[in-house]
Amino acid sequence: MMNRKNKNLNIMKTYRIIAMIVLPFMLVATSCEKDLNLTPESVIGANSYWKNQGDVESYVNGMYVRFRSDANDNLFSWGEARSEVMSYGLQASEGRERYFENTLDQDAAGPDWKNLYTVIHDANLILKYTPAIDFDSETKKNIALAQAHAMRAYCYFIIAKVWGDAPVNTEPTEGFDPVNSFKARNNVTEVISLVKSDIEAALGLFSDNTFSNGRSQWSKPAVNALKGDVYLWTGKLMGGGASDITTALTSLESVRTADVDLLVNYDDIFRYNNKENKEIIMAIHYEDLESGNNFNSGIYIRGDQIPSNGDPIAKALLGEGGGLNRWAPSEVFRNQWTDDDTRKNATYVLMNTENPNNPGVYDQFYASAVIKYRGFVDAGTRKYMDDIVLYRYADVLLMIAEAKNALSQDPTAEMTLIRQRAYGANYPGHEFVSGTLEANDAAILQERLFELSFEGKRWYDLLRFGKAFELVPTLVGEPEHKKLFPISQETISLNGLIDQNPGY
Repeated sequence: MMNRKNKNLNIMKTYRIIAMIVLPFMLVATSCEKDLNLTPESVIGANSYWKNQGDVESYVNGMYVRFRSDANDNLFSWGEARSEVMSYGLQASEGRERYFENTLDQDAAGPDWKNLYTVIHDANLILKYTPAIDFDSETKKNIALAQAHAMRAYCYFIIAKVWGDAPVNTEPTEGFDPVNSFKARNNVTEVISLVKSDIEAALGLFSDNTFSNGRSQWSKPAVNALKGDVYLWTGKLMGGGASDITTALTSLESVRTADVDLLVNYDDIFRYNNKENKEIIMAIHYEDLESGNNFNSGIYIRGDQIPSNGDPIAKALLGEGGGLNRWAPSEVFRNQWTDDDTRKNATYVLMNTENPNNPGVYDQFYASAVIKYRGFVDAGTRKYMDDIVLYRYADVLLMIAEAKNALSQDPTAEMTLIRQRAYGANYPGHEFVSGTLEANDAAILQERLFELSFEGKRWYDLLRFGKAFELVPTLVGEPEHKKLFPISQETISLNGLIDQNPGY
C-alpha cells in the first residue's frame, strides 16, 4: 500500500504540474475563442513532460486531485440531492432547494459536466503517452493505464446517468483544435459502450485482485464493483436484461474474493482515523492541510445554533458544531427509521428542543443534520476530512441481492448479513423473508436507503428500481424527462453543437 505521507507529497507536487501543463489546454475546450491564449507560456511543456515513470505516476495522482474537486460537492448533487432525503435546513439554502424541489432548468442546472471532462482529459493524456515510456516494472505501467481506463469509465458513467447523450472524447485536447474541442453529443448507448470497453481494459491490466495502491485509487476489486453497477444499470434501464444482470452478478461476486469485509461497528466505516478499512473498496482521499472541506460542511449545524435547551442525547451525537445547515435530512426520510437500527445514530441527528409545558420531554422539532461524514475537531474547528466513499462492501452485497432478485434467485443471504450488522442485538424481528420479486425489490431498495444514505447513491437507486416518480414527493405526477438533468445554458453557449435535453 502506498505510504500516505509520500502519496500526499506526490499529490501536492502534482498541483503545480497540473497548473502548468493541463489548465491552458482545458481552457481551449471550455472558453470562448476570443479569450484564448493560443500559445500558452509554460515552464514545462507537454512535449518535455512525458519522459519517465515519475512523470506518469505524478500525473495519475494529479488526475485524482482533479477528480476530488468533483467529489467535494458534485457527486452528492448528482447522485442524491434530487431524491426524497433532503429538505430545507436552518440557513438559507442558496439554490440547493432546486434539487430536492426538482425545479432545475437550463439557468439553474446544477453542476455541469465540465470538471468531469477535465478528468477525462487527464485520463486521455495518460493513455496516450504512457505506453511509450519505460517503467522499472511492466506491472506498474499497467496499473497506471488501468487507473486511467477506470477513471474515464467512472466519469462517463456519471455523465450517462445524469445527462444521457454526451460527447465522447478518447483523445486529449492539445492546443486549439475546434474539431475535437467542440463536438455534438453521442447517443448514450455509445457513451456506455465506451464505459464497458474501458472497464474491460482496466480489468485486463490489473495483475491481481488486491489493493496494491491502497483503497483510494482504482484497483481490480473496485473496477469489478463499478462493472456490477454499470451492468445493473444497463440490464434494468437500457435493454440489457438478464444477460447484463448476470454479468453484473458475476463481477460483484468476484469482489467478495478480495480483502474485504463488513466492519462490526457501522460508524467506524467513515471515521477520519480509520481510512481505507476493510469495508472500503474505493474512496476519494481527504487529508488535513491538503484538501478543503467537502459537501458535508453544508449539512451540519453551526456551533452557535445548537440550542441550549436541545435534546442532550442529540447534542452529544452532534458534538462540536461546525459548518452550516443549508439543507438537511427531510421528514420523509427521517420517518422511515426505527430507533433499534444502529445505523440511525451514525447517519443523522434529529435535534428537538424541550417542551415548555412538559419539562424533560424533547419533542419540539428544531433541526436535523447529517453526521455520517462529521470529520474531526481541531482547535474548536470542525474539519470535514472523512474520505468520500464510492464503493464499499455493503453496497456490493446489496447490489448482489438486487441482481439475484432480478434473476429470480434468493437474496436472503446478503440481506441477512446487512441486517445482522445493522440491528445487532435487536436483530430478532428484523429477519428478511424472501417473497415476490416486487416485495423483495422494495425491501432491497429501502435497505439501500438505510445503509447508503448520503453516499451519493439514492437518486440513481430510485431510477434503477423505477421508483423516482413514486417515492420522491416533488416528482409525483411530473413528466418523465426529469429523470435527466438539464444541460446548463453555459454549456450550450460555449458549444453550439450541444442541444438541450428534451423537456427543458
